[in-house]
Amino acid sequence: YNRAKTLPTAITSVLSQTYQNYEIIVVNDGSTDNTEDVVKQYDKVHYVYQTNKGQAGARNAGLKLAKGSLIASLDSDDEWYPEFLQRNVEKMMADNLDFVFANWDQQYANGEFCDFLSTNIFLAPYFPQMKEGWVILDSKTLRHVYIQGCPSPSSSLLMTKEFVSQGWNTDIKIGDDWYLLVRSIYASHRKAAFTLDKLWKKCVDEINIYDGRKRSEVLEYLYISDMEKMLRDFKGQMTKSEFKLMQKKHVYSMVELAKHNLIREFNFVQTSKLIGRSLQLDTLHTFRSIPAIISSGYRRIMDERKGKKKLS
Repeated sequence: YNRAKTLPTAITSVLSQTYQNYEIIVVNDGSTDNTEDVVKQYDKVHYVYQTNKGQAGARNAGLKLAKGSLIASLDSDDEWYPEFLQRNVEKMMADNLDFVFANWDQQYANGEFCDFLSTNIFLAPYFPQMKEGWVILDSKTLRHVYIQGCPSPSSSLLMTKEFVSQGWNTDIKIGDDWYLLVRSIYASHRKAAFTLDKLWKKCVDEINIYDGRKRSEVLEYLYISDMEKMLRDFKGQMTKSEFKLMQKKHVYSMVELAKHNLIREFNFVQTSKLIGRSLQLDTLHTFRSIPAIISSGYRRIMDERKGKKKLS
């Protein structure tokens, strides 16, 4: 949506792939800029316009038209490095996998980069299992990893068409990729792999669906609203321990947002509502979360002050 400035880089990155057996479908999600004029410059692109339906609705439109047996969704402000498809397709086919995902260079608005997956706490326990640059994740491991979080944003993924066949949930505000992965992982025995090799670049600015939002919005939309839907929809497929694990993250997020509403917004009513909801779900974890969140906020403030002293 309104990505005419970044779209050429994304499209060019696909055209520059060493693996050339692909089709490119660009879904214009009701943009009001000159997106259509930009796309018309490329002969190999199947262009589709629809009224604005959000990122999940746009991806579903592309999925419906896709002819390939493998699906990859590249966001319009990201770019794949030349070997992204080649490396991922080869791994998918060699080990008969349901999906693979690759590490990336995350570029922030100030120009700095970070190596994202190498510091991911959910994947770190499996790094020692790496062989020839890849880590294989079996069905049990996938359930354990993805119940805690989503280490694979949309642009990092290559999936079989069967795996993604139900599409993205348009009721999800931010975590539509996370929801899709959990639903498909729980639907059957799955097998996947990831590499710490950086095969694409993620650009972060103020209008990204996730990274461009304030922490309070991420808490409200992803870890409270979206996660509530996931807990409700997948409860019957989760073990008790899996449900408890996700619910604890859900409760922690409520307490953290309550702290924000109290200290930053002086919104006592909303603070009371959030604490009340969290107490109903898990009283003990609510009380345990309060000192942990206060301590985390204090450390963040001290780190910011140290950073300012270094700059001065």
